[in-house]
Amino acid sequence: MDIKQLAYFVEVAKQKSFTKASQSLYISQPTLSKMVKSLESELEVELLDRSARSSELTDAGKIVFLQGEKILNMVDDLSSHLYDMMNLKKGHIKVGLPPLIGALYFPTIIKGFQESYPEITIELVEHGANIAQQKILEGELDFAVGLLPVNETKFETLPFTSEELMLFVHTSHPLAEQSFVTIRDLRNERIILFSEDFMLHDQMIEQCRNAGFEPQISYESSQWDFISDMVSHNLGVTFFPKSILRKINQEHITPIPIKEPSIPWDLGIILRKEKYISYASRAFINYISSKTI
Repeated sequence: MDIKQLAYFVEVAKQKSFTKASQSLYISQPTLSKMVKSLESELEVELLDRSARSSELTDAGKIVFLQGEKILNMVDDLSSHLYDMMNLKKGHIKVGLPPLIGALYFPTIIKGFQESYPEITIELVEHGANIAQQKILEGELDFAVGLLPVNETKFETLPFTSEELMLFVHTSHPLAEQSFVTIRDLRNERIILFSEDFMLHDQMIEQCRNAGFEPQISYESSQWDFISDMVSHNLGVTFFPKSILRKINQEHITPIPIKEPSIPWDLGIILRKEKYISYASRAFINYISSKTI
């Protein structure tokens, strides 16, 4: 068995399709099929049930898939260790960053970091926390910055910043004159939320349900500036942290504190448990932590 055979099989298992896996791996389907078949012959077991419409794992295939992912992650970690040893102060980092968090904090952070580490490149991937966490587990992101809490059995976290969410409404809205609101006050309001990719989406729906009602969601978006524009046109109300005030048009939007209960907006650096952290990633994480707000 070699690593390439294992990697090809794992990709077929993930995609549940030789066609999709061959496209992902940029190899021909016959070549891929031959490699997986040779792995089965070497192990003397059938790994895939080819009688199904999609390539489903056999019992043996499930074992090889689970252990194979661990082996491939270990190989990736080994490569990262060696790269670090040979390329100190160089590297490439892939970071998951929700658009709102990126807009509020990271232009200044990235500028400062790259002045100190000009040979480290940073690739920002704009995902909500729900997708970012999955990408971290799959090894597609080195780490992410997102809303806490997360599953502590799978992730390690470092605090970044914390504040409270506020309700944002059009200046002509009846609630705009109140000194504070409760979640119950929003029972009949049209609510604009971040899309399902974002933990804030689930968090706010849960808050409404805990208050005894199902929220009337009028729009969903992954873009904070679009949501802000919708509020400025009086198409609904939304939830943002207070710090977004410096980014929005306050002439048409009014923020109102939320009480009973107040809703925390705790952000942290999110990493996969027990994953090797490259020199470049460690340097960036330490820099972010030094700028904790």
